[in-house]
Amino acid sequence: MELRVIEKTDEELRIEIAGEDHTFMNVLKGTLLETEGVVAATYDLNPEQSGGQTEPILSIKTESGYDPLDVLADAAGNIRETTDAFREAFDAAA
Repeated sequence: MELRVIEKTDEELRIEIAGEDHTFMNVLKGTLLETEGVVAATYDLNPEQSGGQTEPILSIKTESGYDPLDVLADAAGNIRETTDAFREAFDAAA
């Protein structure tokens, strides 16, 4: 997975996440929308409407006082915790 920051301000972030598709991007977007301080989170993965862009571009907007990179890190941590809990439950059930 390769990340490339396209644009960053105090309350907004646009970042390209190479090699990912709708499956991962939907999970990330959903988790971001549940993260404190996030006002909006969306992604674009439509090359026909994006001038030929083929890698997903994640856009995050935060409330004042919340750094978008910090909320992205929080969301990634929450995804990891959820998948770890699922793995443990699955192993226990097997």
